[in-house]
Amino acid sequence: MTNQKKKNISEAKIVRRQNLTKDLWKIWLSTSEHFEFKPGQYCTIGLNGVERPYSIVSSPKEKLIELFLELLPPPLGVLTPLLYEAKEGDMVTIRPRAKGLFTFKEEYDFHVMISTVTGVAPFVSMVRNYLINPSGKDNFLILEGASFIDEFGYHEELQEIASKNENIKYIPTCSKPEDLKNKNWNGEKGRVNNILSKYVNSGLKSKKTLVYACGHPEMVKDVKRQVSDEFNVIEERFWKS
Repeated sequence: MTNQKKKNISEAKIVRRQNLTKDLWKIWLSTSEHFEFKPGQYCTIGLNGVERPYSIVSSPKEKLIELFLELLPPPLGVLTPLLYEAKEGDMVTIRPRAKGLFTFKEEYDFHVMISTVTGVAPFVSMVRNYLINPSGKDNFLILEGASFIDEFGYHEELQEIASKNENIKYIPTCSKPEDLKNKNWNGEKGRVNNILSKYVNSGLKSKKTLVYACGHPEMVKDVKRQVSDEFNVIEERFWKS
């Protein structure tokens, strides 16, 4: 490895891991140097020479870098099968700079955040950071879709935040409510892009509203189709693997 490459790659330790389902889990990384990023940005981590970008869940004020991961088997998944086998104490590589333009835009007053499963990660980062020093002008609508209710990785946290802050609404929706795994579900039903029109309409001031979309590419595509004529839309452009 050349000296230039060494300068561009650091190491991070997996200090905590939490399994949610058979293919969803969270990891927390510790770095020797402070890792700076804006809420919504991603870090690039690697293992065995394979690197991929992942949205950061933690706020910039937190000491650890929190990631929410989904196992994608080969050939679609390249790095997640390796990370799935990683344990607490294992080391991964990390590029020293966070990247991405999918960040919280303070010039807007209404923030509509639409996600599927791990796509909620940048929105959790944005909301956590906002709550450190909340403003009086911002309003949040967080819509999250998943097939199964155990895929809502931050359900309790977002529910609690919404219950304590009138300007933050959290609406999770289950697309397979008939499945036995979801038998206790009493919330919204259907794909998140299919319930979008119920919550996002002309009642919002279009010039002051920004729609953020992160998650499955087909969901993002449909969200843009539905609202881009009336609202500004930004999307996260990488597909996590």
